[in-house]
Amino acid sequence: MENISERLKHFLKLEVHRGKVAFDVVNESDRGTYRELLIQYRGRDRDVIPTFLLVPKRSRPCPAVLVHHQHNGEWHIGKSEVAGHKGNSLQAFGPALAERGFVVLAPDSICFEDRRHQKKGTEPDGDADWLQHFNEMSYRLVEGDTLMRKVLDDASFGLSLLMNAEGVDKSRIGVLGHSYGGNTAIFQAAVDERVRFVCSSGAVCSFRKKIEERTGLEMALAVPGFCREFEIEDVVNAIAPRKLLIVSATDDKYSKDADVIAANCKQRFASTDAANTLEHFRYSGGHALTQERFDAVLNWMEHIQA
Repeated sequence: MENISERLKHFLKLEVHRGKVAFDVVNESDRGTYRELLIQYRGRDRDVIPTFLLVPKRSRPCPAVLVHHQHNGEWHIGKSEVAGHKGNSLQAFGPALAERGFVVLAPDSICFEDRRHQKKGTEPDGDADWLQHFNEMSYRLVEGDTLMRKVLDDASFGLSLLMNAEGVDKSRIGVLGHSYGGNTAIFQAAVDERVRFVCSSGAVCSFRKKIEERTGLEMALAVPGFCREFEIEDVVNAIAPRKLLIVSATDDKYSKDADVIAANCKQRFASTDAANTLEHFRYSGGHALTQERFDAVLNWMEHIQA
């Protein structure tokens, strides 16, 4: 069977990090049912990656989840939204999962929150925020690199950290994300077999459909020549036979044809004797998460790890 994962890694010039990741604890807080650690570690470029690590106060080993934050045009909010400190409460997967017994890692993606050059913290900085993101993409493009490779490289360091974290069950580590985070989640799962389960919300949509409907591409998706070699169906198929939940909505332009993609990919999953490991929850409504979808994601993750 064709190894799509290896093709993707070769095309993206991606070397998945494996091994231990040293980190420093900046601060620690007691959150009742879990401990919240603010940590930092360094990526391949030696850039500092500030991250929240949530550790349940319960018997171990625990399942673990790397949660990739959304975009929403809010470069000043990254890890803090996942941890429930800022932003939309329906993006606060960190506390909800930690209370259910998951170790949670919530890093800042490059050019978000404390990984902005010109301003740290959770206050916006106008056009400077957008410009840094644009430059992180364009500087790499002119050097023959891509922002997607950098994002996935950073993500592999986060997964390596979880793989070697005390009290984590290495056989039960997954990734989760909505929108921008959902894009990162499916691509990471596609190129890294250490990801055992993945939930992608508001992100599964073909390039074909986005181009047809003039839908904007998130900057990490600007990978030269990608559509000549792949489609999002290929990314989803590379995840088989592992557990995958796709969450989409009828009026969400960023998951417009997720129903078609999920149906087509069922065949690939079935060919690996894993037809039931690909699930698709389709809702009425738009792009933003609702309480119903938030709860459904949590229930799915809790159920598959029971």
